[in-house]
Amino acid sequence: MAPYLRQQGTARQLIVNDQPLILLSGELHNSSASSLAYMEPIWPRLVELGLNAVVAPLYWELIELEEGRFDFTLLDGLVEGARTHGLRLVFLWFGTWKNTISCYVPAWVKTDLARFPRLQHKPGANSSTLSPFCRETRDCDARAFAAVMRRIREIDEERQTVVMMQAENEVGVLNSARDWSAVAQQAFDAPAPPELLEAMTARGEALQPEVRAAWARNGRRTAGNWTEVFGVDAAEFFMAWHFARYIDAVAEAGRREYDLPVYVNAWLRQRGMEKPGGYPSGGPVARVMEIWRAAAPHLDFYAPDIYVPVFKETCADYARDGNPLFIPEAWNDERAASAVLYAIGWHDAIGFAPFAIDDVPPDNPLAETYHTLAGMMPLLTACQGQGRMAGFYQETDTDTDTVLLGGYQVRLGTMKALQPGVPPAGGLVIALDEPDEFIILGRNLSVEFMSPGAEIADTELLWMDQGRYLGGTWQPERRLNGDESAHGFSASIGDRLTTLRVKVNRQAMPLMHQGNYL
Repeated sequence: MAPYLRQQGTARQLIVNDQPLILLSGELHNSSASSLAYMEPIWPRLVELGLNAVVAPLYWELIELEEGRFDFTLLDGLVEGARTHGLRLVFLWFGTWKNTISCYVPAWVKTDLARFPRLQHKPGANSSTLSPFCRETRDCDARAFAAVMRRIREIDEERQTVVMMQAENEVGVLNSARDWSAVAQQAFDAPAPPELLEAMTARGEALQPEVRAAWARNGRRTAGNWTEVFGVDAAEFFMAWHFARYIDAVAEAGRREYDLPVYVNAWLRQRGMEKPGGYPSGGPVARVMEIWRAAAPHLDFYAPDIYVPVFKETCADYARDGNPLFIPEAWNDERAASAVLYAIGWHDAIGFAPFAIDDVPPDNPLAETYHTLAGMMPLLTACQGQGRMAGFYQETDTDTDTVLLGGYQVRLGTMKALQPGVPPAGGLVIALDEPDEFIILGRNLSVEFMSPGAEIADTELLWMDQGRYLGGTWQPERRLNGDESAHGFSASIGDRLTTLRVKVNRQAMPLMHQGNYL
């Protein structure tokens, strides 16, 4: 069976060779994977960084230089390179669109504007983006994607080196809210698709709040053109529907050949560019995921490319309504080393991938984090969706979070203010099967355990050991006590990534508060 997604508790897990896997990965520069020779020195550097997977582009223009003639030399070599170095692959299909532009399509597509028309930012003005309203373009892209998936099945079905596929890259319309070509205008003036309105009606109160609000402002109409049904949101919703329908046809063609998980990624709304067209209008930003779900049943999930400062808010926007969190692009500086802990601990993320991973030096704190998480993989995957993990990520100088975990109220906080060039506080806490025992992994992190509802710490740490996981087995290294455990009141971790195992004594402190001292 090919890699697939499986439900475990409240989480969806990626299953590879019948085992759950969290992708400790990174995305290559856009052009790195275009040359097997260029990749040769990169592979061992990725292993040194502790990756278990790499996110790599596949380029339509290099696979189908001539229409109908496919060359899989690059594809085969990338699979072999990853396999030789013990890495999994997530392929990005740079097909019709990459960052909204059609720059990776073959020359025979790019030069034939009559057969493959362009999207127009205003009537009559062609852009560098191919139109999502052209069936011919869609069918050619789908044919190429299907050929790629067929080849992956032929060379990799048993080994499962390739574990997921991303269809296109950061689609949408920039500098305009929608396509103004004649064919697009005709579709915009036509009735909104009945299947979309039926899907929204069936969802009822479970309908995504952003879409529900837009629909309600216009009277929850069950018929009418896009403007009549969605008002000021019509242009973005219209483009979301048509981009999603196009990409769904591409994904469906590929999955008929080899049924790997397929997702799409999103260029996010950013401060100062909140209006559609300031960010790619119609792309799978969180506010239109409901539209995408209705239009694209052959896509498994939607993934945010996170370069915005509100990392935690963005994770929450995507880790909802059954959408598993996978972050295929993020900053590759010191923030990544803490952000991955939060994504896994708080949202059961199936993977994390800083962009331009081939630029990251081996002394980046991400390497230590990935190596540590790799040793914990069996524990992490066993806990996904079970309510046994919590995460922390510092976005302000005084961030704190409180969560119920393992029968305790656990308060997580930071040890110091944010500093340039230093990883922000980050960590995860796991409630073990053994009563009152927890694993704490983090840096610049403070963790206190309290009874549910308590306002101050009313427990103590019976013991606290520093150690590490090797192959899923805990290896204690030293016992910490006295000053190093705040005399039993809290677990505090400094700049270096540290793994602790603690046992909480919930009996001692309430007695002490009653004055029962010897």
